[in-house]
Amino acid sequence: MTTIASLLLLCLLIPLVGAVLIGIAGRYPNLRETFTFVTAGLLLACVMALIDPIMKGDQPVVQLAELMPGLTLSLQPEPLGLLFALLASGLWVVNSLYSVAYVRANDEAHQTRFFVFFALSICATLGIAWSGNFLTLFLFYELLTLATWPLVTHHGDEAAKKSGRIYLGVLMGTSICLLLPALVAIYALTGTTDFALGGILEGHVAPSAALVLLALCMLGIGKAALVPFHAWLPNAMVAPTPVSALLHAVAVVKAGVFTVVKLMVYIFGTGFLAESGITGWLTALAGLTIVFASLVALNADNLKRRLAYSTISQLSYVTLSASLLSVVSVTGAVLHIAAHAVGKITLFFAAGAIYTAAHKTRVSELRGIGRRMPWTMGAFAVGALSMIGLPPTAGFVSKWYMLSGAMAEGQALAVIVIILSTLLNAAYFLPILYQAFFVAEDSQTPPHGEAPTGMLIALTTTALLTLAMFFLAEWPLALARLLH
Repeated sequence: MTTIASLLLLCLLIPLVGAVLIGIAGRYPNLRETFTFVTAGLLLACVMALIDPIMKGDQPVVQLAELMPGLTLSLQPEPLGLLFALLASGLWVVNSLYSVAYVRANDEAHQTRFFVFFALSICATLGIAWSGNFLTLFLFYELLTLATWPLVTHHGDEAAKKSGRIYLGVLMGTSICLLLPALVAIYALTGTTDFALGGILEGHVAPSAALVLLALCMLGIGKAALVPFHAWLPNAMVAPTPVSALLHAVAVVKAGVFTVVKLMVYIFGTGFLAESGITGWLTALAGLTIVFASLVALNADNLKRRLAYSTISQLSYVTLSASLLSVVSVTGAVLHIAAHAVGKITLFFAAGAIYTAAHKTRVSELRGIGRRMPWTMGAFAVGALSMIGLPPTAGFVSKWYMLSGAMAEGQALAVIVIILSTLLNAAYFLPILYQAFFVAEDSQTPPHGEAPTGMLIALTTTALLTLAMFFLAEWPLALARLLH
């Protein structure tokens, strides 16, 4: 077995074994959390060891099992998967630090179960990242839904149970009823589900059939939260904030838009899609989702709900930009996967810090909070500016590429949507910053300071990453360019 094959398998085994060790050490919190940190660190080291060979084009297929001719479970590293794996493993390290401080400060119940399923979720995420074909991706996609369901329902109350039903209903319903039939049809038509740069459908299907397959795939990827399959995401906000950060930045929604881009590039092929002219409806649907979610966020007083609808909007930037099919727009879509990850996890970290230190959950309660929590709200400001797309943040770079791609292709609708939604982003984020720093706090507010140190270190780290991606954008750009 080659070194690369061993590293790919270790990327799955490390979080799996880590979950077992975390469960065994449940009665000893310090040991349990040590296992969490060691597992996250080892996983990141494994992923980083794959950077050099993948960038040099060494991308062997590792076959796990053959179900029938042309239908296998396999892993294969490639640039888009590397970017996703780096985001998931790197942000897991930071999220672990935040989570430990959060669950202790808020005296959360079932802490061992929390960390076990967190590790299992990361295992499924890395399986998605390294999938060598559509079948393998589908399998890990479903496992991720199942692994994150106990996190969504963590509190165990009626609201959590209801949200869990919606979560499973939408995500499993769309994937089984829409995505799975597309997978079966693609295998029947081509004899394979293997990913290949440039796609595998050209020469096997007519444009009309490709349109049906594309619709089944894009609507079947419920984790991408396109209207009308978006309701699971704001409902999942009943979960603890570290879970919200996992859902919105590290694993679930990123698995959705990763799958959107992966299928368009490696199954359909951007060239074939462009020649067929069948993505106009997807551009329109993504644009509708962006504007709709932005308008809901504008009127949401609950902070996590506002952030949730912001996520729905930001995810559809990736789908919209990928649907334009040009080199520049697809590059922008890939960049936005990374930019949104670091910016949105910062915002959720800040929301959790505010809840922990000040017990506030509503935007209308944040008057003057920046004076008591300058580190938290400073990090929130960085994340907010990135969502708007202002320099010097990661969001500026990705939006620049998305807007440039839309303009170069003469896609007036996409240009209007990006500009309009940017103004809406500013309308629902800037008032929070104004209230926090420039409005006097309520005189009845009990005294409080910043959240625990672990939470502050985590949110400061991700805010710095959001700024760093503006100045060091060439590396993710290099990965994105390898997709063409």
